[in-house]
Amino acid sequence: MTFDQFFRILRARWLLAAGVMAGLVALTMGISLWLPKSYKATASVMVDLKPDPVAGMSGTVGLQSAGLMATQIDIITSPALATRVARQIGMDNNEDVRAQWLKATKGKGDYLTWVGEFIGQSLDVKPSRESNIIDIDYTSVDPKFAAALANAFAKAYMDSSVQFRVDPARQYYAFFEERAKLARDKLEAAQVKLAQAQKARGIVATDERLDAENARLNDLSAQIVALRAAQADTSVRSATAQKSADQMQDVLNNALVTGLKADIARVEAKLEELQSRYGDAHPQVIESKANLDSLRERLRTETGKLTKSLNINDSITSSRMGAARSAYEEQRDKVLQLKDARTELAVLEREVDSAQKVYDAIQARLSQMGLESNNTQNNIVLVSPATEPSRHVFPRLTLALSLSLSIGLLLGVLVALGVELFDRRIRGAQDLLQGTGLPIVGVMPSPHAKGWVHRLRLGAHSRRNPSNLALQGSSIGGNALEAGRSA
Repeated sequence: MTFDQFFRILRARWLLAAGVMAGLVALTMGISLWLPKSYKATASVMVDLKPDPVAGMSGTVGLQSAGLMATQIDIITSPALATRVARQIGMDNNEDVRAQWLKATKGKGDYLTWVGEFIGQSLDVKPSRESNIIDIDYTSVDPKFAAALANAFAKAYMDSSVQFRVDPARQYYAFFEERAKLARDKLEAAQVKLAQAQKARGIVATDERLDAENARLNDLSAQIVALRAAQADTSVRSATAQKSADQMQDVLNNALVTGLKADIARVEAKLEELQSRYGDAHPQVIESKANLDSLRERLRTETGKLTKSLNINDSITSSRMGAARSAYEEQRDKVLQLKDARTELAVLEREVDSAQKVYDAIQARLSQMGLESNNTQNNIVLVSPATEPSRHVFPRLTLALSLSLSIGLLLGVLVALGVELFDRRIRGAQDLLQGTGLPIVGVMPSPHAKGWVHRLRLGAHSRRNPSNLALQGSSIGGNALEAGRSA
C-alpha cells in the first residue's frame, strides 16, 4: 500500500474513523465523569543523619544513604506500621469497618492486619533522589481522610522510629541492671572478705605497717652489728685482763691506779732510803713497809675492780647481743608474717579493685542505657504535614481526553483499513492496475481538480510508469479511465 492509496482510503472512510474516535472519546469522558474523584495528600519527613547527642554516635554508622532510605521506606510500607496507623486512628473499634471485614473474610484472620492491608493499598512512599526527604502520599476519595491518613502514617513512622531505638535500649537497660546487681554483690563480698582479713591480722594500711616493721628490723640489724663489734672488743679485753691485768690499757689509763703506782714508787724509794740508813728493824722502815703493802693491796684491789668491770661489760654486751638477736629473730618472723599477710591482702585488694572496675563500667553503661531508654527524641523530622487537597488527582480529564484522542485516532485508522481490507474499492490508478492487471494509458483529471494538482499526480504517475506516458490521450486509455471511475 502506497501513501496515495492510504490517504485515499482515509478520505473515503473518514466518517467511520471519526465515528470510532468520537465514540472512544465519549466513552472515556463518560467513564471519567462516572468514576469517583480521588484526592492525594502528601506529608514530607526528613531523615536526619547527624550524630545522636544522647547515644554519642550516629544511628546510621556503616550504612550508605541509599540503603538507609530504602530501609526507611520498607518501614513506612510495612504491615506493622499500617496496623499501628489503624489502631491510632481508631479503626480497631469501628463497627462499619469490622462489618466489612466479616463480609470479606467471614471472620478469618486478624482484623487489624486486614485493616492495615486495606488502608496500605492507597499508600505511596517516594524518596527524594538528592536529599533525605521522604514523601508519604495517600490517595482517597475523601480529601480529609487522605490528609488524615498521610499525617497518621507520618506520625506512626516517627513514633516507630523512637520505639525502634527505645525498645532495644530498655532491653539492654534490664540486662545491665541485672549485671550491675551481680557485680555489686561480688564487690561487696570482696570488700567484706578483705575487711575480715584485715581485722584478723590487725592490719589496716599494709604498706605503712610493713614499712614501719621493716625499718625496725633494719634498726635491730644495725644494733646487732654494733653489739657484735662491741662484744668482740669486750671479749678481747676480758681475756687480756685474765692474763695480764696490769698491762691493760684501761688499767694503765686509770687515774687512781696511776696515782697508786706513783705512791708505791715514792714509798719504795723512801723505803730503800730508810733501809740503807736505819736498817730493817727501824720503826720508820717498818712503817714504810706497812704503807707500801697497803698501797700495793689497794693497787691490786683497784686492778681487780677494773678487771671485774671488763668482765661485767663483756657479760652485759653478750646479754645485749642475745637480746638483740632474739628481738631481731622475732622482728624478722613478724615481718615475714606481715609480708605473707600483705600478699594475701594484696590479692584480696586486687579482687576488690577488679570488682570495683567491673561495677563502675557496668554502672556507666547502665546510666547510658537509662538515658537512651528514656529518650523520646528521634532523627525523623516532619518537614510539612499533609493538608486537605483541593484538586483531585484521578480521574484526570485532560489526560484522559488526550489519550482517548490519540488512541481513538489510531483505532479509527485501523478500523478504516480493516473495513477496506474486506471491502476493496478502486480509488485510483494504482488500485485499477492492481485490480485488473491492465496497463494504464492515461489519467484524466477530475472536473473539480485544479491544474497544479493534476500536474502533480500526472508527474508522479509518469515517473512510476514512463512507458505508458506515450499512450496518453488514446481512446483505449480514456475508456479504461471511465470504466475505472464508473466502478
